[in-house]
Amino acid sequence: MTNSECRMVRAARRACLLACVLLLPFVIRHSSFAADNFGSSVTTYRNGDYATAAKVFDDLAMQQPATGTFQNLGLAEWQRGRRGHAVLAWERALWVDPRNAAAQENLRFARKVAQLEAPQLAWYEVASTWLPVNAWAWLAGASLWLAVAMIMLPPIIRWRRRGWHQAIAAMSLAVFLVCIPAMFGVNTRTRIGFALERNTPLRLTPTRDAQTVTMLGAGEPARIERARGNYLLVRASFSKGWIERTQFGRICPE
Repeated sequence: MTNSECRMVRAARRACLLACVLLLPFVIRHSSFAADNFGSSVTTYRNGDYATAAKVFDDLAMQQPATGTFQNLGLAEWQRGRRGHAVLAWERALWVDPRNAAAQENLRFARKVAQLEAPQLAWYEVASTWLPVNAWAWLAGASLWLAVAMIMLPPIIRWRRRGWHQAIAAMSLAVFLVCIPAMFGVNTRTRIGFALERNTPLRLTPTRDAQTVTMLGAGEPARIERARGNYLLVRASFSKGWIERTQFGRICPE
């Protein structure tokens, strides 16, 4: 490496270090701000001001989706009597972390009280709930590259091909193949959503004056088939029709 190249590398390192030093206070302030808001909203919830607590939890969840924030948002919405919003929040908590036992228990209780059904999932969608949604893409990428490395690297770097190379490559490919239907399940689950209010009308056509096909209860699940303007064509358990976007919440936070 020439002297000029060395100077360029050192300058780049100093620039990166300076950027990290300058950004560190901003990151600390942002984390501290989020933590303070979370703590204050918990206090507000305990004081019985559920509307204010729900607003703060909702803002925090939109800024930085986290399973605990959605869990507390669901509790605040349930206390306000907004069952559809509570069910949506707890479903989103499980979307972020399917191992959230508190959200699972809350959903079971809410559906028993309100006599609601859970979304019907295909086998590949059930598989996609075994891990957090983002984990499948990382696992698929890591397993694929590991398999490629075990196949391609030994002859390139003149290693004698061993049995364990082939074993790791085969296992990595198997993991990759398992990830494919799970990732497809994650994608199809993004179309699942829930009616937010009681007696939400499901219309025959995407217009406000259209005939009402049926009424959906707060928290009742449905799947989006297509969109047109301000309306979504959804399929519920026993019916199909158009619903206004503002009356329907998707499980995947937008």
